[in-house]
Amino acid sequence: MNIRNTTAKEKMLKKIRQALLQKKDNPHPDFEDSALYKDEEESLDLTFARELTDIGGQFVYCDGEISVIENLIGLVEELGVTKIYAWEPAVQVLLKHYGFPYLATDKDFESAEVGITACEALVARNGSVMLSNANAGGRRLSIYPPIHIVLAKASQLVMDIRHGLAQIKDRYPTYLPSMITTITGPSRTADIEKKIVLGAHGPKQLYVFLIEDRF
Repeated sequence: MNIRNTTAKEKMLKKIRQALLQKKDNPHPDFEDSALYKDEEESLDLTFARELTDIGGQFVYCDGEISVIENLIGLVEELGVTKIYAWEPAVQVLLKHYGFPYLATDKDFESAEVGITACEALVARNGSVMLSNANAGGRRLSIYPPIHIVLAKASQLVMDIRHGLAQIKDRYPTYLPSMITTITGPSRTADIEKKIVLGAHGPKQLYVFLIEDRF
């Protein structure tokens, strides 16, 4: 083969073939067993709150159900929104108990302003929210409305995604939900002129209400 006519792809493949022929011991035999991150010294809720706010999300600590309603009322008044959707029975029970207004069907959903959902877990390491389609919120309620409010319990906090997946497997031992995903801050993209645009593929604002249930 004339080296001058060798393409960059052929050169790369040649190097790969040569590397495969030269057997060497694994220089990092314990890599899979090593910790990916250093252990955090602060509590999970503080780590989650810091990481969530760093990526543009809003963290609201609630010491009980009354605090949840008080903060919800203050938030919707501040945002000036009225078309608030909640489809999950547990969320509906909480809102209905305190007389907080919400829409329980998908009628006029194209004009939805706020979606309130629960979640599967909160990942402290990167401030992410783990969701699945195993609840009535399905795939739409956390994606379509421009404002997404997550009601989560402090006991749902985990350090890493793998811990969240373990919780989901325990919660659904017979079958896993067909959709498991993580939300890391408000939806954003930099595809257009390298400028950050919020709300391009999902909610423009993300609020996580952490409800204390550990004490």
